[in-house]
Amino acid sequence: MRPEPSKQIDRKGLRVWQITGGIISVMSLAVLAGLFVIHIFVAPWPTWVLVVAVILVCLFIVLQTWILPKLRFRQWRYEVSEHEIELKYGVIVVKRTLVPMVRVQHVDTRQGPLLRAHRLSSVTISTAATTHEIPALSNEVADELRDRISVLARVAEEDV
Repeated sequence: MRPEPSKQIDRKGLRVWQITGGIISVMSLAVLAGLFVIHIFVAPWPTWVLVVAVILVCLFIVLQTWILPKLRFRQWRYEVSEHEIELKYGVIVVKRTLVPMVRVQHVDTRQGPLLRAHRLSSVTISTAATTHEIPALSNEVADELRDRISVLARVAEEDV
């Protein structure tokens, strides 16, 4: 069996995922507040419905902010070799993907506001069928990886 990819994403990526989970959690709290407004002003619901909603939102916040980002960070691995790119990711279902260099059409780096604030970038690898992403790499590592994949993809294309 092939060994697992060895390279891990940047540790600051965990923080970005926790912040993202916090933002999503705030939105779930807004929905919960909307339920209470409906309960008070429009149609009163049984108390147990509100208690279950509060418990579910609390569990959702803990999952989104603490548990899922840590599990996701532990699983994410990648490796770039001369002939392929290997990715391993997933929390419940763990995926291992091999992208042959001859299939790579172009490679990009991108940053959203949170990644930019933490000086991180994601590398996206496009093939004819789909796009793969290596998230949350430091800007320097992402630039080097993009350039390296680009060179390896050109060499692989010339060999075909």
